[in-house]
Amino acid sequence: MNEQSFDKEDVMNDQNDNMAQDNMNEAEERLANELNVDDSLPGTTHLDDEIGEESELEKLSQELAEAKDKYLRLVAEFDNFRRRNAKERVDLIQTAGKDIVQSLLVVLDDTDRASKQMETSTDIETTKEGVTLVFNKLRTILQQKGLKKMESISHPFDPDLHEAITEIPAPAEELKGKVVDEIEPGYYLNDKLIRHAKVIVGK
Repeated sequence: MNEQSFDKEDVMNDQNDNMAQDNMNEAEERLANELNVDDSLPGTTHLDDEIGEESELEKLSQELAEAKDKYLRLVAEFDNFRRRNAKERVDLIQTAGKDIVQSLLVVLDDTDRASKQMETSTDIETTKEGVTLVFNKLRTILQQKGLKKMESISHPFDPDLHEAITEIPAPAEELKGKVVDEIEPGYYLNDKLIRHAKVIVGK
């Protein structure tokens, strides 16, 4: 009686163990399936990230190529501008005095005529008048081009305008510190100083 009860109990325990094992196997299978599903998601996301990175890299490469092309164009344009500017500057330097030289050609013609006249003429007064006319024409042309002579005598000494050659005792009290004589006049061209006056200053 006791042995039969024991056998039945063992059978029931075995059945319960089998059911528990089945349940455990089923749970493990479900867990494995869930893990497989979860494992697939990161893989897909990683693939999408790689595709996105490749697309971004391609876009950056295209932008870099465009920027490089634009840079090369700018370098070429600047180089052309620099060469053109250098040529224009050389041309300007070479022709800067063309206008004034053309204006002075008439004076040169007059000096040639005056020189020939001095070789043959015995009339000193006539020769002097001719030379004076040439000089006056020269001054007039230069003044028309913007040349202006500086007035220095009796003006206060100004180191920005004058170059003191020496100092002498002032002939009058009011001339102390002023220009008392002029060795070489100063000149302006269109109100811009182009030559300092060389002067003697009273002390």
